[in-house]
Amino acid sequence: MTDAAELTRRTAELLAAHPPAETDRLDFLKARFDAGLAWVHYPEGLGGLGVPRSLQSVVDAALEAAGAPDNDARRNGIGLGMAAPTVLRYGTEEQKQRYLRPLWIGEEVWCQLFSEPGAGSDLAALGTRAVRQDDGDWVVNGQKVWTSGAHNSRWAILIARTDPDVPKHAGITYFICDMTDPGVDIRPLRQITGEAEFNEVFLTDVRIPDSRRLGEIGDGWRVAQTTLNNERVAIGGMRLPREGGMIGPVAKTWRERPELRTHDLHQRLLTLWVESEVARLTAERLRQQLVAGQPGPEGAGMKLAFARLNQEISGLEVELRGEEGLLYDDWTMRRPELVDFTGRDAGYRYLRSKGNSIEGGTSEVLLNIVAERVLGLPAEPRTDKDVAWKDLAR
Repeated sequence: MTDAAELTRRTAELLAAHPPAETDRLDFLKARFDAGLAWVHYPEGLGGLGVPRSLQSVVDAALEAAGAPDNDARRNGIGLGMAAPTVLRYGTEEQKQRYLRPLWIGEEVWCQLFSEPGAGSDLAALGTRAVRQDDGDWVVNGQKVWTSGAHNSRWAILIARTDPDVPKHAGITYFICDMTDPGVDIRPLRQITGEAEFNEVFLTDVRIPDSRRLGEIGDGWRVAQTTLNNERVAIGGMRLPREGGMIGPVAKTWRERPELRTHDLHQRLLTLWVESEVARLTAERLRQQLVAGQPGPEGAGMKLAFARLNQEISGLEVELRGEEGLLYDDWTMRRPELVDFTGRDAGYRYLRSKGNSIEGGTSEVLLNIVAERVLGLPAEPRTDKDVAWKDLAR
């Protein structure tokens, strides 16, 4: 059994063999992965040592203290938080060996081709088709939307309909799509912030080898649940220090600008500060629960809290700043390399947070998930459960 002392020893050996100040950044990250110190709870040979997830902090603390480079996790959040756990659980050995190492070190960025113009909240209604060819490959046609970071991505996790003759949840298959293949057309979607971190992606006769299928044919919805559960934890359960996230800039402004204070704003700030701290500690507990297994529907509750708090806190910040809060630093159209929920100025945070209740599952859908899967309340009546997808009204 590898314990904290053993991990400390292995980390020291990595630093001695590859001094961060003298080693190329990518070379160091590759050596860290090969030493099993990337994500220690993954199996040996896949960047881990098969030890409890809670021991990752031992490695991270030692490497940070030594000034070692990290893998710029925010740039590849979808890959690290969603694609990797899905590949680990459902991928073949060949797929794990091929994709996990370049994903973790950041050589290959990933995006998510799930939502469609007619299948967002009701994701299982998706209409993108994948048709099996005589040579075993699949040809995909359709449109995806709200694809964060597609313009920077090499790979995408994709779900497509492979059988229209069965109910909508049953006829879906999960694939890995090469974003550089012919027929993949990525177009920017400009947001209320002025940026275009989102994209719409058109797939026209895109050929995907069967070797890039994850899970069994027709079992894509079950595979996608692993992705979606991890997505909600990645968004709502991220590790933050006290006053991390949205509450930090507001608290800083309050302390530094006493002339802006009012009694009402003080009471509201206190309430939101306490709620943010409760959410932060709850997220920590959720991450500890992950040590025992896969994330469950509890992540939906954390993502709900994340969205609500971000919107309320950013609204308070704009109000606190008064006329300054109405200013906006830059409306220039650009396509950023990473999603930054809390970056730039107060106006940006206020506008960007509006998307928090949509991305990663709308708050309305997540409320249903919490009600049905966490609280055990009766499910809403569904009239399309046993109807073939091709017969659904659209």
